[in-house]
Amino acid sequence: MSFMYPLIRRFFFSIDAEKAHLLGLKAIKLLHSVKLSRIVFGKPVSAPKTVMGLTFPNAVGLAAGLDKNGDYIDGLSAVGFGFIEIGTVTPRPQPGNPAPRLFRIPEAQAIVNRMGFNNKGVDHLVEQVKKAHSDTIIGINIGKNFDTPVESAADDYKICLQRVYALADYITINISSPNTPGLRTLQFGDELKHLLEVLKSEQTILQKSTHKYVPLAVKIAPDMEDDDIKLIAVLLLEKEIDAVIATNTTISRSAVEGLAHADEQGGLSGVPVFQQSTHVVRVLAEHLKGKIPIIAAGGIFSAQDAKDKISAGAELVQIYTGFIYQGQHLIKDCAEALK
Repeated sequence: MSFMYPLIRRFFFSIDAEKAHLLGLKAIKLLHSVKLSRIVFGKPVSAPKTVMGLTFPNAVGLAAGLDKNGDYIDGLSAVGFGFIEIGTVTPRPQPGNPAPRLFRIPEAQAIVNRMGFNNKGVDHLVEQVKKAHSDTIIGINIGKNFDTPVESAADDYKICLQRVYALADYITINISSPNTPGLRTLQFGDELKHLLEVLKSEQTILQKSTHKYVPLAVKIAPDMEDDDIKLIAVLLLEKEIDAVIATNTTISRSAVEGLAHADEQGGLSGVPVFQQSTHVVRVLAEHLKGKIPIIAAGGIFSAQDAKDKISAGAELVQIYTGFIYQGQHLIKDCAEALK
């Protein structure tokens, strides 16, 4: 399969990026439904690792954003991921930003997206998770609706937490997408403190009613000064958050200046964010001192990249843009390297 992927990618890259993503997901779902996943993708790498009290089949996960609604869980789990993060999901369905809203920058092995949390709403996602047969680890990434004021954001996160809690293996609080107005302000000071207090309190209530402890992770942006990262680390420790995901996409364009689509609004992912996001992992690790696990995402395009994230202080890694550019062999290569 790996030797064929450049040809497959050439076809997908010849059509609109968003349509290509949807077509690729449908193809993966079809392969699984006709029981060809094992033949096409081979046997997933088994290298169990326990993080957040969960045993992951291997240390390489799919980052949120590809399967926003949980429509492709079984197919994606058969591709070889050790865990899959679905979402971002919001309480109410929303269309997201107007298309076109997804742009490739092949020269930099990057993608710009301004999707805007387009999703079918939390109720749809819950039904999809219930239907899934996969026994892979499922993370559910939650956010706020675009028209919910920032001062009421905790209400949206709480609604999503309540709806997905019993079905999730872990839940990610997404406060770092650059495509929802005001969202990134939730990463700082009193706003973050309030949000974490509300969700930790609700987690305690849900734990009692479900007899199940579901870890909470917080996903942060790469566009922060070291002092801000330190303040976040202090608050995560204080509020006993279970994990941190570093990082989301960047709003910086310094690495792609002058290239086609570089000036499009949205978050930049892929190779250009690797150094920036790895630095955030390193700073977090310095302040968390192993008390909270770090899941690293951002620009992983090789097994060495995955190893570099672990060396910086991460325990698990997630890929997305690298999967689009490199194909399924990247998952296997990274999982083997992290054994």
